[in-house]
Amino acid sequence: MAKIKIGIIGVGNISECHISGYKNSPDAELYAFCDINEERLKEKGARHGVSRLYTSAEEMCNALPELDAVSVCVWNCNHYECTMAALRAGKHVLCEKPLAMNEQQAIEMRDFAKAQGKLLMVGFVRRFMAETEELKRLTDEGYFGDMYYTKATYLRLNGNPGGWFSDKKRSGGGPVIDLGVHVIDEARYLMGNPQPVSVYATVQKRLDRTPHCGGIEYLASDAGAINDVEDFAQATIRFDNGGVMMLETSYALNSPDPICRIELYGTKAGCITDPLRILEDNGKELKTIDKYKELPANTFDGMFEKEIAHFVDCVATGCECRNPADDGVVVMRILDAIYESGRTGHEVVLK
Repeated sequence: MAKIKIGIIGVGNISECHISGYKNSPDAELYAFCDINEERLKEKGARHGVSRLYTSAEEMCNALPELDAVSVCVWNCNHYECTMAALRAGKHVLCEKPLAMNEQQAIEMRDFAKAQGKLLMVGFVRRFMAETEELKRLTDEGYFGDMYYTKATYLRLNGNPGGWFSDKKRSGGGPVIDLGVHVIDEARYLMGNPQPVSVYATVQKRLDRTPHCGGIEYLASDAGAINDVEDFAQATIRFDNGGVMMLETSYALNSPDPICRIELYGTKAGCITDPLRILEDNGKELKTIDKYKELPANTFDGMFEKEIAHFVDCVATGCECRNPADDGVVVMRILDAIYESGRTGHEVVLK
């Protein structure tokens, strides 16, 4: 079988995770790069041995009919434009999270991909964590019983990356759309992907810590002094199956420790991740199950490689996608509702 020819649109920080994944895939070939920053584009091309370099996603996709698929790794504000350009040119797309800047864009992207007969996969990479994969197996088997309560927590103490991340026009928001999106999706995925029916949230900017504060946990690849995004949010998300999710996420918080974890509570068992600990109700007593303590937790190791391998397999064989665009649309609906509830101070009821 011929190798799947891959283009990378946007060769900033996150693209390195995609590039590494494709390089580790025996069925993929890094074929072309695209970025609006010509200096970075040339440097990345030389580093990875890619000579087909473009500054326009539309130009790259139209100039290379042999190109099979692309990874979209650009600013959030350009996810829609770059994905649509690739789909119009007949390419399969793996788009980084969040799928778009709002639900309406996400719906258009999903529907157009379906009309074109092309795959649109969302970069919900935490679905490929060892912990998450094991929990998904258990939840699918009904191990936890009726899962009625989850907590999704992603708190950084001094973690505003600056650059485009803190510029609302380019990012769409702060920790809600950058960090919260990860744990919202992971928790909902483990709940069986129920549909949201209402959201009540608070979205605030209180501490205004920027990368200039020092000790930052992650830095954007571009410079920029704008910081007009929230630094903390909390939300209650209700679902059509009666389940409830509590979200906490921050770029800045006066807390002793950063946290990134999922908590699941069902009628038969419950658990908390990082590291994974399960509390089981056997009818006589509550018993802690620690056989999963050796699972690697909250690490990028292997996640992107498995995600990329899955995308390549989907393109090559047409197998069912683990991260379909439908899920990206629903998560965008939740994100929109969080920001709207935070703006108005009222619950948002979803149709």
